[in-house]
Amino acid sequence: MHDTPLTPEELDFLDAALLDHGNDDSVLGISELDGFFTALVSGPEAVMPSTWLPELWGGVPPTFASVDEEQAVLSLLLRHMNDIASLLMTQPEHFTALFYENEHQGKPVTVIEDWCFGYMRGVDLGQWPQLPEPQASHLEAIALHGREEHFDKLDGLSLEQHQALVDGIEPAAIALHAYWLAQRSTRPTKAPLHAARMPGRNEPCICGSGKKFKHCCLP
Repeated sequence: MHDTPLTPEELDFLDAALLDHGNDDSVLGISELDGFFTALVSGPEAVMPSTWLPELWGGVPPTFASVDEEQAVLSLLLRHMNDIASLLMTQPEHFTALFYENEHQGKPVTVIEDWCFGYMRGVDLGQWPQLPEPQASHLEAIALHGREEHFDKLDGLSLEQHQALVDGIEPAAIALHAYWLAQRSTRPTKAPLHAARMPGRNEPCICGSGKKFKHCCLP
């Protein structure tokens, strides 16, 4: 199924692919990707794969070892995006972000910066307009950890203070998705936002190459 959650092994494979084929401007790692996709499926308008794929790879198409690897990566990307979209649409209370876990002085530490950077990257790509309160506060909670200009604020936090902010990130993302979902529902002339789908065999490929899907990235 197109929205089946990725297994731990598939997440590890995709995480490695992002690191292996990325560059300094790419989405580097599964946590940043998860935040990126969460923002893309939550925003005011649909963002097509032909737009977000180049952004994901930092504007430089990756060179895969084989067509099979390229198709596997593309399939997993679409599945993960659709899984996030489906969960936020039907069971938002079960949404969980893919934060990294680290250790400090023998204690577990949740690292949210990668995810938040990915989310804000999706916000920028989706060209979100200014939000009203309290939605602006929800976005600010994510932006605090996802914008370089806030590093000074983060440096002034103790580890305990930083970890206390972790619990607010997922509710903020859920609230922002709900807000834009409600806004879209009041615009019947607009096509509903949906996650990426596989195009037909004779439709243009989603990678933006201009070729037919069957001659390009068809899994």
